[in-house]
Amino acid sequence: MIEPMIKSAWVALGGDRELLARLVTVERPGALAARLPAQRLARACVGACALAAAELGAVRAGLGTVPRAVVDDGAVVTAFHSERLLRIDGRAPVNFAPLSRWWRASYGWVRTHANYPHHRQRLLGALDLPDGASPEDVERVLLERSALEIEETVYAAGGLAVALRTPGQWAAHPQGAEVAQRPLVERAPIGAASARQLPPLDRESGPLLPAAGLRVLDLTRVLAGPVATRTLALLGADVLRVDRPDLPELADQHADTGFGKRSATLELATDTEALENLLASADVVVTGYRPGTLDRFGLSPDALAERYPGLIVAQLSAWGAYGPWGDRRGFDSLVQAATGIAATEGSTMEPGALPAQALDHGTGYLLAAAILRALTERSRNGQGRLVRLALARTAHWLTDAGRDPRPGGQRYEGPSTWLTERDTPLGRLRYARPPVSFTGGPTDWATPPVPWGSSPATWSRPGHEG
Repeated sequence: MIEPMIKSAWVALGGDRELLARLVTVERPGALAARLPAQRLARACVGACALAAAELGAVRAGLGTVPRAVVDDGAVVTAFHSERLLRIDGRAPVNFAPLSRWWRASYGWVRTHANYPHHRQRLLGALDLPDGASPEDVERVLLERSALEIEETVYAAGGLAVALRTPGQWAAHPQGAEVAQRPLVERAPIGAASARQLPPLDRESGPLLPAAGLRVLDLTRVLAGPVATRTLALLGADVLRVDRPDLPELADQHADTGFGKRSATLELATDTEALENLLASADVVVTGYRPGTLDRFGLSPDALAERYPGLIVAQLSAWGAYGPWGDRRGFDSLVQAATGIAATEGSTMEPGALPAQALDHGTGYLLAAAILRALTERSRNGQGRLVRLALARTAHWLTDAGRDPRPGGQRYEGPSTWLTERDTPLGRLRYARPPVSFTGGPTDWATPPVPWGSSPATWSRPGHEG
């Protein structure tokens, strides 16, 4: 029997309930142990993505039956720890900088995020500390202020800090109330219909790749967005990630999420011709910057839909593109702090955390699923689609789901079964295998990650005609 979280995810994506019979689950209780049902969330997000991929593959290959999708908790949990399990020539990755952590305030707790150099500078500037300040210097200053005061001061300076809140406090917060009213996956048709279609798939030339021929412009950073586009790359899409040349991605993070993609740099304000050339034949544009940030470059959903009918626009944010926090930056750890997850997973002595960055990974797989379902829907009428997801809304889904009442299943023996290695331009990588699986589908990415910014800002494969 398919469990409620998988059903709710599939319904939120607009999927046909009857297709849930094509999904098989392999449960391994305790693999992602937490007070909240993090493992059920992970299983639901990946399962829905696998089913959406199988559905699109069946449509494009002209199959009479949707291939059977399989979601195995072992593969899922391993993938949800991918940034921690990665090894580069045997070296463990660096995931959090010294100033990205919990701090005790004069009243309450506050979580900061300062992995990127510019965020670290803004945090220290907001606290009137020099660039070379130590964690001890930061701790001393924060102990003199309340958590809420720190939150507002640091955000006003463009930095990132969030006060710890209980679930009840978040529910009473204007942003929490706004988030709770929104659907898990926001979906809407945009623009005029178009003849833009993907060609039928040739089933005799290798694995079934539902996204083969798809062109995806990846304007995302950090984890959730890159996880989504990494998944589309697994499924055959030509994914081009584009970053500003002055804001390089963290190297270890890039290695983990860069499989199957190419990486280019563009200055969006000046490289307008190159950007328009990419957009003119893109099928999907995925954005993960703070809401409204890209609008001035003509990248708002309405502007894109007007210029390019049939385009799928996928937007990801931390807090949602609405409410009083709609224009704020955020990361998984900060959303856990604000929404009551850290309080629930912690103790009376200190805040806690989920055993993985489940909001990032889960939302990433849901975003990929939403894009795949949008492509299936576009195949019927040529209509472009806007899909929106937010980490805070995924957090609400998790906290509202209750506990898993069903024991049983297979034991999780650790990640080794779902890890593999290969030589890459970045060194020899040990990495998590993709958890999205269906009959006849791919089992690994076709290409390894490439050095950041090393690719030309052009599509690598011949385009398809609309």
